[in-house]
Amino acid sequence: MKLTLKIWRQKNSNDKGGIQTYPVDNVSEHMSFLEMLDVLNEGLVLKGEVPVAFDHDCREGICGMCSMYINGEAHGPDRGVTTCQLHMRKFKDGDTIYIEPFRAKGFPIIKDLVVDRTAFDRIQHAGGFISVNTSGNTQDANAIPVLKEDADNAFDAATCIGCGACVASCKNASAMLFVSAKVSQFSLLPQGKVEAKRRVLNMVEQMDKEGFGNCTNTGACEVECPKGISLENIARMNREYLKASI
Repeated sequence: MKLTLKIWRQKNSNDKGGIQTYPVDNVSEHMSFLEMLDVLNEGLVLKGEVPVAFDHDCREGICGMCSMYINGEAHGPDRGVTTCQLHMRKFKDGDTIYIEPFRAKGFPIIKDLVVDRTAFDRIQHAGGFISVNTSGNTQDANAIPVLKEDADNAFDAATCIGCGACVASCKNASAMLFVSAKVSQFSLLPQGKVEAKRRVLNMVEQMDKEGFGNCTNTGACEVECPKGISLENIARMNREYLKASI
């Protein structure tokens, strides 16, 4: 395939930045989106030009690093996949593809398609943990009875990889789906009950400090989430927050 790429280029966080056009050919439909960008960058390097900066790590849909906005959608036109799992068969020969970084106050641009998502780390540090009794009297986790439904829901919430697609797809750049997933995975299990009140209050407070907006209730976050995190987690977090506030 021959494609025309319209890519956001920005030297640093202080640079104005803008869209630049790059033609690329010899693209196989079997390539992943990131492999296509590798082909582009190899060509740019051979020409003595600066390659396009983008985040990636595992390339297996686990780490959440490969976050970018493709043709107006977080992670591109496919569903239930990250950018590294998006394949070029989703596009056609001659297509023009717009590639931009996630845009949110809480995700400042570092360079080109790379954004700073350490705000998510700070939110997790505020309450995404459980107390551990290191006195030698700890109870084996496997010996604690947990309802199957609770265990399943906690595991579903824990599949969140913190990619930020929920923020990028929300009109208010809300991080509530991410935060609620982290709250849920602990609040549903016995081990997470100790800090339950402090956790939800601290994590929501930190979310607000980072500049993320409120939930729009449109459900765009769930649609674009590569792991299918349910909006039910936001409802659960709101209940937990109300109980903790009272």
